[in-house]
Amino acid sequence: MRIDSHHHLWHFDPGEFSWIPEPMSVLRRDFLPMELERECLAARVEGTVAVQARQSLEETRWLLEIAGKSPVLGVVGWAPIEAPDFAVILEDLQQHSLLKGLRHIVQSEPDGFLMRPGFQQGFRRLKDSGMAYDLLVYARQLPEAIRFVDTHPSQPFVLDHLGKPRIASLEIATWSQSLRELARRPNVCCKISGLVTEADPFAWTREQLKPYLDVALESFGAKRLMIGTDWPVCTVGCSYQEWWATVEDWIAPLSPSEQADILGLTAARVYRLQPLNSNARAGETAG
Repeated sequence: MRIDSHHHLWHFDPGEFSWIPEPMSVLRRDFLPMELERECLAARVEGTVAVQARQSLEETRWLLEIAGKSPVLGVVGWAPIEAPDFAVILEDLQQHSLLKGLRHIVQSEPDGFLMRPGFQQGFRRLKDSGMAYDLLVYARQLPEAIRFVDTHPSQPFVLDHLGKPRIASLEIATWSQSLRELARRPNVCCKISGLVTEADPFAWTREQLKPYLDVALESFGAKRLMIGTDWPVCTVGCSYQEWWATVEDWIAPLSPSEQADILGLTAARVYRLQPLNSNARAGETAG
């Protein structure tokens, strides 16, 4: 299967998407399943994972309503992990079999957020959930992410966007050291996504991205890497099909089995994805 492990969907609201600056104004509109399905058909993508863009239970529940309909096979949503009633909220969300993980926008939080007692206490509730947890951090936050992962050694983690290296500044040494250290934890996988916007989205090249991709492959190996488009954010500087072509060009020297891992099998395994017809039936029984 070809699986896009990371994309977003939204009804645009200026007040809720204030993070979209003027140079990214192409994102200031709705991005909905029908358009995603057209992109997937053109790129021969058979399934996707929709990832939260707002820290809102309303959005998480909306994404779960969409999941199970072509092409969304699962959702990485948001929930208030620090909330006193998180256990109740989590139990309710888990009635939806297509909730495959959770994420918090840690990159926007102050240093030390992941290690806060309240967050740690709530996070332990995920231990027996079977869900993955997506880490969205800047490169400078990778040491904190490593400490956090070490406190939850049995929890599956997925690092988004290679830990957001500062490609535009050509900084690689410090980031690569932290990435390699994080990759020593076998419960962590990594998404090949979001790199166009970490470079100059209007002047990036495949050659510019290759050293960062190579470090990720050396660190995690193909079985712990998965492609994600970060659509529609990628469209600031790259079309949906172009990102698939970029990754396919980079992995061309790899073996067929390694290519298959990166293009879909890793995502299917980590997020426990099922074929769409099975998901539709599961969604009906889960309510």
